[in-house]
Amino acid sequence: MSHPIQINKHPFPSLLYLEWALLAITALTAVIPPPLRRFRPKTPELSICVIFPDLSICSILPELSIYSLIIFALMGLRLPRSNQITKVIYTAIEILLILTTGLFGERFARLFPVLYIILVTRSCLIFKLPGRLFITTLSFTLFLVTTQLKYQLFNFQASPQAQERSRFFSLNWSLTFGLSLVFVLLMMNAVLSERHSREKLAIANEKLGQYAMRIENQATLEERNRIAREIHDSLGHSLTALNLQLETALKLWSSNPGKAETFLATAKELGSKALKDVRQSVSTMRSNPLQEQSLERAIANLSENFYSSNGILPIYQINLEYSLPPEINTAIYRITQESLTNISKYAYATEVKLELTTTRGNLRLIVQDNGKGFDLGQNTTGFGLHSMRDRTLALGGEFKINSALGSGCKITVNIPLTRFI
Repeated sequence: MSHPIQINKHPFPSLLYLEWALLAITALTAVIPPPLRRFRPKTPELSICVIFPDLSICSILPELSIYSLIIFALMGLRLPRSNQITKVIYTAIEILLILTTGLFGERFARLFPVLYIILVTRSCLIFKLPGRLFITTLSFTLFLVTTQLKYQLFNFQASPQAQERSRFFSLNWSLTFGLSLVFVLLMMNAVLSERHSREKLAIANEKLGQYAMRIENQATLEERNRIAREIHDSLGHSLTALNLQLETALKLWSSNPGKAETFLATAKELGSKALKDVRQSVSTMRSNPLQEQSLERAIANLSENFYSSNGILPIYQINLEYSLPPEINTAIYRITQESLTNISKYAYATEVKLELTTTRGNLRLIVQDNGKGFDLGQNTTGFGLHSMRDRTLALGGEFKINSALGSGCKITVNIPLTRFI
């Protein structure tokens, strides 16, 4: 049997309090006699001492009934959890205490219905549905047996009219008690099912939170890797070249100042480019890269920045029939930004075209250049391409890239909008 549990750790503390209150009220009604004895019912109580009044132990049996009732009430603090045999023994002890309370106490026989209802309630907390049904059926059967025994005792001393009334009363009382047991069983099943659903939902929410944290950590790691690569590929290269220009200028300063000034001017340009790379790397860490701008305005700014850096103004066409959700705006912005960055670094293009349109519940982005291109079999493992593909797939879209040496590159992104609109 499991260890005793505290009241505040009971699965349903309010139910335990209700059991005790119900037992206390019913016990008081059984112990305290009515003020006017002439109005008390003449029906004999179901008790061993009533059947066998000459038994010598009849004087101590009422105390035994009281102790049984107290033990039965306190057993609500101790509920077996795992071992099936322990559960069966626990329930058998409860039934024995119920019979002891009812059969050995004249007044406590009135507690039978209440004790059986509490028995069914506790069985719902420790057994599964088959066990609950069995205990409910057993409780109703024991109640019928005791009621029938009481009826037989009453027939020994009652008139035929009284027997008929007693039979009618017993039938109605049995039917009412049976319906009460069914109601308690259904109610407890509903409460336990709802509790089980809440526990499953809590577990699912916890797992979902863990998955969300993992995804967030993965996204953060990927963003850090992106920034690290950005710094390594752009800022690292610029600073290395800047250092070489400064060293050369320092060596030529004494012998050829004019040529040294040329190297210094080149170093200044490299320093400006390095500062721009730093700003760009910092901007990628912003939570909202669009900065409250519309997607059209943000792409226009990217085109202007591309023109100021490369001297090429992208030809862009944007035709959006309706506003897009923030997650799509951010993804399209990042994909466009990464595409223009790759063109600026590697393509050596003289013409760039950008098209963003919505047609028939679908969003299409096309970024195309006439640069040197690359071999798809060798150059599709870069971090930038993976980032664009992952952003597209995360939205349920399709990412395509077409390129060949000397034929430029074309990136096509298709995102279905049916689940976002």
